[in-house]
Amino acid sequence: MTKITDQNTFDELMAIRKGASLASDEVTIHGQDPIFETPYRVGEVMAQIFSACGVAANDLWEMKTGRRQSVGISVSAAASTVKSSGCTYRREEDGAYTAIPGSEAMKHMVSLTQPWPTADGKWFLPHTNLPHLERRVLDLLKCESTPESIRAAIRTWNALELEDAIADIQACGGMVRTAEEWLAHPQGAYLAQRPVVEITKTGESAAETLKPGDMPLSGVRVLDLTRILAGPTCGLSLTEFGADDLMVTAPHLPQVPEFVRDTSHGKRSCFLDFTQHNDAVRLAELVSQADILIDGYRPGRLAAHGFGWEDLQRMRPGLIHVSVNCFGSGGPFGGRAGWDQVAQAVTGMCHTQGMATGAGQPQLTPVYMCDYAAGRLGSFGAMLALAQRAREGGSYCVQVSLCQSAMLFERQGFVTKYDHAPNGMPAAEFSNYQVDEAGTCYGDLRCLGPVLKMSETPCRWTRMTPKLGSDTAVWLPR
Repeated sequence: MTKITDQNTFDELMAIRKGASLASDEVTIHGQDPIFETPYRVGEVMAQIFSACGVAANDLWEMKTGRRQSVGISVSAAASTVKSSGCTYRREEDGAYTAIPGSEAMKHMVSLTQPWPTADGKWFLPHTNLPHLERRVLDLLKCESTPESIRAAIRTWNALELEDAIADIQACGGMVRTAEEWLAHPQGAYLAQRPVVEITKTGESAAETLKPGDMPLSGVRVLDLTRILAGPTCGLSLTEFGADDLMVTAPHLPQVPEFVRDTSHGKRSCFLDFTQHNDAVRLAELVSQADILIDGYRPGRLAAHGFGWEDLQRMRPGLIHVSVNCFGSGGPFGGRAGWDQVAQAVTGMCHTQGMATGAGQPQLTPVYMCDYAAGRLGSFGAMLALAQRAREGGSYCVQVSLCQSAMLFERQGFVTKYDHAPNGMPAAEFSNYQVDEAGTCYGDLRCLGPVLKMSETPCRWTRMTPKLGSDTAVWLPR
């Protein structure tokens, strides 16, 4: 068992917290990397992020009760949360639980969303998740939706020119850089000067007393306008501490079913299309009574429909707006959209992974570590903002990004031997965290449940994993 003393990630996050010093035995981590076949310290960094979330929740609990509690986490359990879809099982007719295979659409996306060589001897990664984004990439490249066709098309472009051309058509992709090249780039240099979680007080309002209840976030209302991974993970983290998370999406918006299933535990889900007047009015009413709004849209998208940050503050003084995006709060790439794989490409992760494994070319890491880290970091920032709002009032903007998460991993050093990594937690340990859900829209499930241990308020899901759009667009009574 290792007590948190001088862990780099944890220290970074505690510097952002700026709170009172912790007792030496408040936070305990056990285990170590490697968990996956990568030089990155996935488990140790994620365990420290989880621990920081526990401290932020503890701060709120102390404000409510005057008491603190112990926080504990297993490195292998923390690491396994970044491959939660691989830890979800469905009960078959014979009663046995079997792993749920990934969709063919995801397998096809992965085959295309890889680093490919360019005409100038560099590498470029196009992102083809979601049909409309894939179509934009294919139309620009004038190629078919096959690895062979994409490889041949990208081979005719210079990497930097293709990166700019992809951004110009609002598609997604990135030139593969080394970590040093990224830090020398204006975007990397901008992010290097910013904290990994940015919390900005943006308006004045009255202090708001924390709601009573048996969890740190009891009575906290979270409006979850996110899809795919990082944003939904932020909402999932908040539900595990007791928040009421209401996911809002529209029926026509594309989704990745396995990611919806594995990031919706404990939440509610409704359909609203904010491009339609009546639905926009209803969404504004929800905003006016929310505590936290999680925004996973492309920068500027919500503002174009009357839900920019200034609009949101007018609707709800005291709102905490959590922005989860790829490239961060500003800089020359600040308006660009992206995904985990794009962040890995531009920040040096792909280069490091390929060099470390001896592949002879850039490679993606075996897990979506930037997505899951950014989501948990967003929830950490949201809880810090809640505590500040309770003390002094105000509206707050919390900003996290996939690129900042990648840079956080880069700063922690590397594992040297990982070729025999277990690729997740042992089955015996999984049984300590498993949650069974009978009768979901996905069948009877056995999932990796909350992994952070809180001695007085155990993290939990209080609701069954919902079907998209199955709930009414209203808040629960507090």
